[in-house]
Amino acid sequence: MRFDFVARQSYRAGMTVLTLQELAEQTAPGTPWFGLDLGEKTIGVAASDATRMIASPLEVIRKTKFTDDANRLFKLMDQRGATGLVIGLPLNMDGTEGPRAQSCRAFARNLERIRPVLVAFQDERLSTTAVERFLVEDLDLSRKRRAEVVDRNAAAFILQGALDRLGWAGG
Repeated sequence: MRFDFVARQSYRAGMTVLTLQELAEQTAPGTPWFGLDLGEKTIGVAASDATRMIASPLEVIRKTKFTDDANRLFKLMDQRGATGLVIGLPLNMDGTEGPRAQSCRAFARNLERIRPVLVAFQDERLSTTAVERFLVEDLDLSRKRRAEVVDRNAAAFILQGALDRLGWAGG
């Protein structure tokens, strides 16, 4: 299945994944968004500023039980007044979706079962690679230190990409 970032897609009754433009239109102005980089063992979390111009790494949630992970995420969102989520969608290099992308979609559906949340996906191809390259080449971080910061920085990279796309689109 090829993912079209312009088309709105419904995955079950009550769970509509929005385009970035729709997310901007349906979230209150002056409220931040969160970005997520979903891994097998961790969830990288980033937050935008209230103007939605700058994304910053926030934290890494170590996956345990889904409900506990979701509640931690919602607590962070509540603390910052975040109104939307941008979740990295790991597409294959040819733009198709594989098992990892399906897992990200399932994560969004499961979040909705706990609490209503506005979600958009952002293509995250090569985001971790780009972040690791930056951490090595520009910051000269050791392998151990990179492992500690790559997930939340990948989330910031994903969120910043979404914010930049909206800015270019006049959103």
